[in-house]
Amino acid sequence: MIKVLVIGYVWPEPNSSAAGVHMLSLLQFYKSQGWQVEFASPAQTTDHMVDLNEYGVSSQQIALNCSSFDEYIQQLAPDIVMFDRFMMEEQFGWRVDKYAPNAMKILDTEDLQCLRGVRHEAVKANVDFDTSKLLDSELAKREIAAILRCDLSLIVSDFELELLRNTFNISEDLLVHLPFLVDLSKLPSNLPRFEERQHFMTIGNFRHAPNWDSVLYLQKLWPAIKKRLPDAELHIYGSYPPKKATALNNPKTGFLVKGWAEDAIEVMKQSKVCLSPIRFGAGIKGKFLEAMLTQTPCVTTPIGAEGMHGDLPWHGCVAQNDQEFIESAVALYTDETQFQNAQSNGLALLQARHDKVHLSTRLLNKITAIRSTLARHRTQNFYGQMLKHHTLRSTQYMSQWIEEKNANKMR
Repeated sequence: MIKVLVIGYVWPEPNSSAAGVHMLSLLQFYKSQGWQVEFASPAQTTDHMVDLNEYGVSSQQIALNCSSFDEYIQQLAPDIVMFDRFMMEEQFGWRVDKYAPNAMKILDTEDLQCLRGVRHEAVKANVDFDTSKLLDSELAKREIAAILRCDLSLIVSDFELELLRNTFNISEDLLVHLPFLVDLSKLPSNLPRFEERQHFMTIGNFRHAPNWDSVLYLQKLWPAIKKRLPDAELHIYGSYPPKKATALNNPKTGFLVKGWAEDAIEVMKQSKVCLSPIRFGAGIKGKFLEAMLTQTPCVTTPIGAEGMHGDLPWHGCVAQNDQEFIESAVALYTDETQFQNAQSNGLALLQARHDKVHLSTRLLNKITAIRSTLARHRTQNFYGQMLKHHTLRSTQYMSQWIEEKNANKMR
């Protein structure tokens, strides 16, 4: 039986973030192949983490900068190791290379951290984003190095797939496009009709900087929408709301910070329109997938919709400026024909881009092909081998230095 070890940056919280949903779907994919799956993480456990035992996935707490992992992975002897974001590859990749050298290494990027970081800096500096700035990014150098050191990287956004191919010249052999996996046979049914829905909503983990920025920007846009629709409210949901977020709650203006949602699908389907003026970020957005599943039209920005619809029409409106955002929000809220057209577009996007059966086959075929010729696959990835030989040694020695330093403290 094939053994899969997944090294998580955090413990999966599918009710808190899109990353948690995507991670759980990957764990379920591995289990569906009849493989043995273990999830390990150095992160602290949380109240909202999923019970992995319910999915037949074992779990293990591991430590950073500690040789205990060396003994652990030798005992487990995995056939496949998947890293959750490049930071986990930096920390544990060299140990996997040394103590499980024949294990296929997969990097689940979630989104390109460097793209999100450079865009965030551009927004803070009030300058336009340019992909050339990525080439000067220290984060990009680290993240691309991790991609090159792995045998395969999972890319959720087709925009990021093209960025890796064209800007960073990453070989197609090392990449696979894998958006959110949706079981199309189990789409929600008996959804509320246009006239049965009310209010606007947005949702997102408050610890995720693009989500918090979006909430602040909605503060700016909401008065103009509220003026046109006096009875409407904006309900803001999300996990881990800080005091600065709950302080924005204002019943008089209908700007309501609801915080944690026990069931994101339930609150989404009761709403009429989802609003998300995302100004920076990367990857694809779980809130928009939930909106498509519940047939709740969305108004967002080009960055918000990026990587999710290709040449197909969006599930609502992709607004190019503030005024278009406001007008589209009002139109979708009041015009049943526009509302229904948006719903149809969302269903078409689910069918075309998120079919779990098609995407699972794509991933399985890629993994199978690489594992069958792993030695040759690695030989052809010369830059990856070079990075293991040189750059990775620095992270190895830094880790060993920290471990020795920690040991000295205990003596």
